[in-house]
Amino acid sequence: MKRRRFLGAGAAVLGAGALGALAVPAAARLLTEGRPGRRLSSDVPLPEPFQVPLPVPEVLAPVRSDATADYYELTQRVSRLEILPGLRTEAWTYGGSYPGPTLSVRSGRRTVVTHRNELPVPTVVHLHGGHTPAESDGYPVDLLLPVGSSADHLADHLAGHAAGHPMAGMDADPARTVTGTREYAYPGRQRAATLWYHDHRMGFTGPAVWRGLSGFHLVHDDEEDALPLPRGERDLPLMIADRAFAEDGSLAYPATDPDLAVPGVTDAYMNGVLGDVILVNGAPWPRAAVDRARYRLRLLNASNARLYRLELDPQPSGGDAFVQIGGDGGLLEAPIAHDAVEIAPAERFDLVVDFSRYPAGTDVRLMNRFGDGRTEEVMLFEVGSRPVSDDSAVPERLCTLERLDPEDAVATRVFGFRRSRDGDWTINNRLYQPGRALARPALGSTELWRFFSDVHHPVHVHLNAFQVLSRNGGDPGPYDAGWKDTVDLRPAEAVEVLVRFTDHPGSYMLHCHNLEHEDMAMMADFVVE
Repeated sequence: MKRRRFLGAGAAVLGAGALGALAVPAAARLLTEGRPGRRLSSDVPLPEPFQVPLPVPEVLAPVRSDATADYYELTQRVSRLEILPGLRTEAWTYGGSYPGPTLSVRSGRRTVVTHRNELPVPTVVHLHGGHTPAESDGYPVDLLLPVGSSADHLADHLAGHAAGHPMAGMDADPARTVTGTREYAYPGRQRAATLWYHDHRMGFTGPAVWRGLSGFHLVHDDEEDALPLPRGERDLPLMIADRAFAEDGSLAYPATDPDLAVPGVTDAYMNGVLGDVILVNGAPWPRAAVDRARYRLRLLNASNARLYRLELDPQPSGGDAFVQIGGDGGLLEAPIAHDAVEIAPAERFDLVVDFSRYPAGTDVRLMNRFGDGRTEEVMLFEVGSRPVSDDSAVPERLCTLERLDPEDAVATRVFGFRRSRDGDWTINNRLYQPGRALARPALGSTELWRFFSDVHHPVHVHLNAFQVLSRNGGDPGPYDAGWKDTVDLRPAEAVEVLVRFTDHPGSYMLHCHNLEHEDMAMMADFVVE
């Protein structure tokens, strides 16, 4: 197959028909804004920044292990947490904390996680970035019903979807619905990477993640361990998320139905919900004491819709504050220096920061240049003065990556992420229906997938990571290196990716990871055969 690219940029790719498919007058407003979402303001006085120490999520210990596998148990339950100082917030949690506990696993070993649902709602668990068999991938209607619930609970769930929701008429397969506990098995046939797990129930991913259902899943391997990268206490997972709070300290969210029986948000928030409080690992604007040494920062954007442009203030002398060593799918081939990184929902960046470039006693703020007011600040690093040793380094060569060849692509598929005239979020002008596949790639094949947009959409593909080939017919962007599973698709933009489908047949998904777009039907199935 000969290499072909989209020609031209932006509107030339979309064409008048695509722009016409946008809701009017929403089209002009959304394209002008560029970045998605509307801010939801808290009704409680916000705390001063940098008062709370940065928490680091607990690493979950396996309940047992054998020669080839490690077994974990997690209970999903309602917990009352002190997120804002002096207030208690009811959250939905994995294991009683937000974020949930971190799973730290080895590549090549099977990981089995048994989830028990003690929440008042059905759930689905997706390992984001996991190379996972279909039955454990977190297909959005593979429901785990609460402990002690009955078939009536499932009927109520389905009835809620039928009540005027874009995905009305969908059905759940009772044979794939379980009550109480579900076992998710991950073979571990993937390289070291920063993954995360979160709820993925159809129509309700936004409010479930907003209420706390997310956590880190870190994969380690011998290749990465052999590098002299920062480790131990100088390897920090940082889950960045924005939230808003009601006067009583509860999490505010503009759901159409406060009881969450019917999916969706009120019209003003259809393009995504933004909070006015920035949380890092569940703490508002925290501070972290750091040595004058190199640190590895595993950045995850776990916000529903907010985009971040992250930058250190002050910048170190000479710039290049961030040295990127990895992305969604693990190590890059060589490090890339950045003054700032732009990170869309669900993306991950593994960065090394050398705090020895700052004088002792310097306060270094992590800023969000896409924010304003209080959302412009993220957290504070306090550079210490104690003498320390640091034998870490960033090699000029990190690994050797296989590069997919566009000449090997056996098919080219186009997926348009657009808002319909009725105001619904669609892929190829279709609302999501479980079981209706928009693509059927062959197991073992490589395909070229083209995504194009009306407004901003972070596009996530399940099962396999991909490599970004081009943006608007030109080179990939500065944050597209390495293996990706989520690509930041900007307004009126076209992105080409190469994806190879390996190991696991079955039904999988691609979707927008703006969770309000996803919940309002911007998802599609593909079936690997």
